[in-house]
Amino acid sequence: MACNGCRTATKPGVDFSMAFQPIYDAVAGRVWGYEALVRGTSGEGAPEVLSKVAPDQRYRFDQDCRVKAIELASRLFPPGEDLMLSINFMPNAVYEPAACLRATLQTAAFCGFPLSSIMFEFTENEEVSDTGHLTNIITEYRRHGFTTALDDFGAGHAGLGLLVDFQPDLIKIDMRLIRNIDESPARRAVLAGIVGMAAELGITLLAEGIETEAEFLVLKAAGIRLFQGYWFAKPAFEELPEVECGSAAAVIPARGAPR
Repeated sequence: MACNGCRTATKPGVDFSMAFQPIYDAVAGRVWGYEALVRGTSGEGAPEVLSKVAPDQRYRFDQDCRVKAIELASRLFPPGEDLMLSINFMPNAVYEPAACLRATLQTAAFCGFPLSSIMFEFTENEEVSDTGHLTNIITEYRRHGFTTALDDFGAGHAGLGLLVDFQPDLIKIDMRLIRNIDESPARRAVLAGIVGMAAELGITLLAEGIETEAEFLVLKAAGIRLFQGYWFAKPAFEELPEVECGSAAAVIPARGAPR
């Protein structure tokens, strides 16, 4: 049975597609997966696209983004490669978790895209008024085999409070906590606390927004395995970019990327 949001959702009047940015596994030395990032069809960034989505269009837009990301990834990902597709979602746009997953499940089945290769990210920057509802969403997603991730950790509304209520599979450390971390003892101290907490809770860490080799080396030495940022590759519109480490221009193979 469809929820009320599924029946009454308004279609957004904005054209969009997806860009893809790789997530690099520093231990395996290869790509672990790709994050799908919404873009306008003329290259407009996510803020500009989202500014054109009215409140009553949020549900339909969230659904359309999932479908578009899966359809594109199913065509772009090399056959037989073990890669994760990371999709952002808006918890406040989900009415009833099971019903609102219908389009996602149907698209994945039609495209032959494995559910175990999909990670859903929700951002700490979006204020969630009902954490019980968010817990129900995460529980339902995990029931289908999806990986869950908390994005922008350390920069949003809830902070550590979200981790008290539930634990996602992965935390993405916000770039504001890691920018110039090689020059900041305070940032390194905070990072050490996050690393220890994640280890206790069994949560994987990903550092996002890496822009320099110095940042990467400090974070890797601290025990971070997964990385994302311009130092590796900028997002590419409707294609998979080659991964570069600084000026090395070395293509990182995706083959056999571990979970």
